[in-house]
Amino acid sequence: MGIYRFESRSPEIGRNTYISNTASVIGDVVLGEECYVAPGAVVKGDYGTIRIGDGCSVQDNVVIHARPDEITAIGSDVTLGHGCIVHNATIKDNAVIGMGAIVSDYAVIGEWAIIAEGAVVRNNFEVPERKIAAGVPAKIIGDVKDEHMKLLLRYKQIYRDLAKRYKTGLVRID
Repeated sequence: MGIYRFESRSPEIGRNTYISNTASVIGDVVLGEECYVAPGAVVKGDYGTIRIGDGCSVQDNVVIHARPDEITAIGSDVTLGHGCIVHNATIKDNAVIGMGAIVSDYAVIGEWAIIAEGAVVRNNFEVPERKIAAGVPAKIIGDVKDEHMKLLLRYKQIYRDLAKRYKTGLVRID
């Protein structure tokens, strides 16, 4: 598993959190309980701070970083889709960041907001709660409806369950 202290900065990992042996969690990082950190993900608190709540899915090849002496804050039950980048931003509870999306410095993503695949959320842009943003640069295109939330809750639970299953069920075959 790629969990690393960097100088005086050490990660804190919550109970039942799974971190792939090909992921890197470095420095001043706090990962909550029942998080899933997939292969290739990089969560780097080398000179900034990363805070991730409970039940988050950090999928394959996600990159999370922060500016020096600043914080990237990710709430609970957040889904970070394959290959997305979150840099020095705030993402609130239950938000979904789509595959390949970029969330730039000082952006704020509200509770239950959805950032579409491939979107680029520019510096200082705010996506209010229960809104959908898409495009380059990202713009608000609609509302998150109850049926979206119901479906997303099911997917979020799958990754919480995977975090537990991977800890005991993953076996390397050479």
